[in-house]
Amino acid sequence: QVQLVESGGGLVQAGGSLRLSCAASGRTFSSYNMGWFRQAPGKERDFVASITFNGRYTSHADSVKGRFTISRDNTENTLYLQMNSLEPEDTAVYYCAAAYRNWDYNSWGQGTQVTVSA
Repeated sequence: QVQLVESGGGLVQAGGSLRLSCAASGRTFSSYNMGWFRQAPGKERDFVASITFNGRYTSHADSVKGRFTISRDNTENTLYLQMNSLEPEDTAVYYCAAAYRNWDYNSWGQGTQVTVSA
């Protein structure tokens, strides 16, 4: 399995930006489809965005479309989530996840907290 470590979370004012990173180690990162998820207090974990193993195709939840962008650098074994125009509703713990040659996510990071103040 691949090991994942998120970073880049923090406190930001509404309208601001953050870029999350997810560093991968272990098995070949470029073989994994990757995703970002988030979980707000008292709520279920929700899908945010995904990207294919080669970066060719991406998908974003409607709630973040036009504001967030998922990307990856397979030479650096790193997944990114650029978050612009942040809203208080984006406050959550953000997790990256990996799926080996399918979309069954079976490796997860520990999460990074994003807090957006009004």
